Amino acid sequence: MHSTHPLHSSYSNLLFRQWHTANYKVSAENLVYPIFLSQDPDCDKIITSLIDQRRIGYNRIIEFLTPLVDKQLKSVLLFGTISRDQKDATGSACDKPNSPVIQAIKLLKSKFPDLIVICDVCLCAYTDSGHCGILRDDGCLDVPRTLERLAEISKRFALEGADVIAPSDMMDGRVKKIKTAIQSIGLDGKVAVMSYSAKFASCLYGPFRDAAQSAPSFGDRRHYQLPPGAKGLALRAARIQY
Repeated sequence: MHSTHPLHSSYSNLLFRQWHTANYKVSAENLVYPIFLSQDPDCDKIITSLIDQRRIGYNRIIEFLTPLVDKQLKSVLLFGTISRDQKDATGSACDKPNSPVIQAIKLLKSKFPDLIVICDVCLCAYTDSGHCGILRDDGCLDVPRTLERLAEISKRFALEGADVIAPSDMMDGRVKKIKTAIQSIGLDGKVAVMSYSAKFASCLYGPFRDAAQSAPSFGDRRHYQLPPGAKGLALRAARIQY
C-alpha cells in the first residue's frame, strides 16, 4: 500500500526507513554504490580519476554487481555517460528508450527486485555545453525550460522503475517541479526524491566530471552552484526547492 502524502515517499520502503533511523551506525544499509553507465553495452573500463571505479555497459552490469549484492549491497546510484556526438542543447539522449540509465533500470529491477535504484537527474552529462541546464541564446541558463526538462526526465525514470530520483542540478524550484511531475503519474507515494540540497562550486568535482564526462565546454558553474562557505545561501537554497 502506498500513501499519496508528499512526505510518505521518503519512508515508503524498508531501506528508506533504515536510512532515517541509522544515526551514526555504518553498515551495508547505509552505503550507496555509484555506477557510471556507458552507452557501449560491452564497456568495462577503468576510470583513472576515481580509484577502483569503472564505466560499465549494459551487458556487464549484472556480472559486476552480483558479488556486491551477495555481500548485502542495498542501493545503487546511476549516472549515464554518452559520447559527445550524442549530446545536444536539451540533453535529449537522457530519457530516450535506449539511454544507458533507462536500460539499466529495467535490467536491475528484473534481476535484483529488492535493490533500491537511485537515478541522478541532471543535464550536464547530456548537453553539448556540459552545463546543468538548457541555455538561452545569450548563454545564460533558461531555468523554466530546464525545470520542465528535469521533470520530464524524472517522470520517465519513475515510470521505468526507479525507486529514488536524485536531482543534482542546483536549479531553483526543481524539487517541487519534480514532485509535481511524479504526482501526475500516481507514483508520489512510491518514488522518493533525494535532492542535493546544497552544492558548492569547487575544483574537487574534477574526478567526478571526468568519470561522468560532464565538464563544461566553456565557463564554469559558479553562477548556479553556491559560493564556498555561503551557509546562509545554502539554507535558502534548500528551502526554495519547495
